[in-house]
Amino acid sequence: MVEKFRIQVRNHISGRGLQRFPWDRFAVSAEQEEPDAILVRSADLHKVEIPASVLAIGRAGTGTNNIPVTAMSARGIPVFNAPGANANAVKELVLAGMLLAARNLDGALKYVDSLAPDDPELETKVEAGKKAFAGYELAGHTLGVVGLGKVGCLVADVAIKLGMNVIGYDPEITVEAAWSLPASVKKAQSLGEVLKHSNFLTVHVPLLDATRGMIDAGGLAQMKPGAVVLNFSRGGVVDEVAVLEALQDRQISKYVCDFPGAHLQQRAGVIVLPHLGASTGEAEENCAVMVADQLRDYLLDGTVQNSVNFPDVAMPRESNYRVAIANANVPNMVGGISHEMAQAGLNIATMTNKSRRDLAYTLVDVDSDVPQSVIDAISRIDGVLMVRYLPTR
Repeated sequence: MVEKFRIQVRNHISGRGLQRFPWDRFAVSAEQEEPDAILVRSADLHKVEIPASVLAIGRAGTGTNNIPVTAMSARGIPVFNAPGANANAVKELVLAGMLLAARNLDGALKYVDSLAPDDPELETKVEAGKKAFAGYELAGHTLGVVGLGKVGCLVADVAIKLGMNVIGYDPEITVEAAWSLPASVKKAQSLGEVLKHSNFLTVHVPLLDATRGMIDAGGLAQMKPGAVVLNFSRGGVVDEVAVLEALQDRQISKYVCDFPGAHLQQRAGVIVLPHLGASTGEAEENCAVMVADQLRDYLLDGTVQNSVNFPDVAMPRESNYRVAIANANVPNMVGGISHEMAQAGLNIATMTNKSRRDLAYTLVDVDSDVPQSVIDAISRIDGVLMVRYLPTR
């Protein structure tokens, strides 16, 4: 009987995603002890001990702030996410945020809600009060998009279809994103160029040391008076103290974000949503399916796709006997692996090796069964973090 891979689920995960794990090869539940992989959404893994049995972690979402990625890298454990799976949901919420701000819908809703339903003057008060909430249309205004990944490209596309001008900035834009970006988007050479031209600014970048507080007081001062700032990325990307000061000085008119905080509550000009970015049934399903496929393929074949700490590595099988090695990115590692296999009389059918910053990952297909002694010998090579033997069953 083939031993099953154990997947521990720490949050509610869409059933459509969990169905991607073949029942004959995987056991999936919240109660799995000594799991081979952990699947989460929002569960904070910084607060728990990750069992020694864990080979991979998957997050059914984009951000991985709730996962100790650096510690997992040191153990040779890939952390997978689902970039782009919730992009349409976020795009639609950004559009809703622009409309909330431009048409003063937040204030209008509060005003109507404040009126007594049995007031005989209700209709009169509605007509008199609506003048305070007159807004403007999106068409003809300029949207600045910082971060041109999947979400940024979708937001740019829908804004253009609404008649807006779009200027975008992303110094690390991928080839795939560049191809999907509408041709009418003006490409800025700097963040300052985007800020200077934008009536609306939306940011779609991960929260890293380099992006923390990237929208700050100096940047806000460059914007057109009365501009709107939208943050559906991560709270720390925008300096919210600077935003509140800019609102008070009327440098910007609205700040729309998806990350509530005590200092943002009940502040004039601030529209805060309860982290709704990916909160649609479709997005949850898409994220669950994507990350489940990635965990499944990694555990069965060693394939790495959409890992935040490992390089993408995929290699068609050329034999039934595969070895996967995660190691520090140091010289002569491939030579050491090949040497141990040659010493045991093993013939390598094919091999691939890729690196990403301090980590490297190697897949090796050999022509015959690999003895445990060879796996142990490779494990002892200085810099090797994890070795897995993946014969087909």
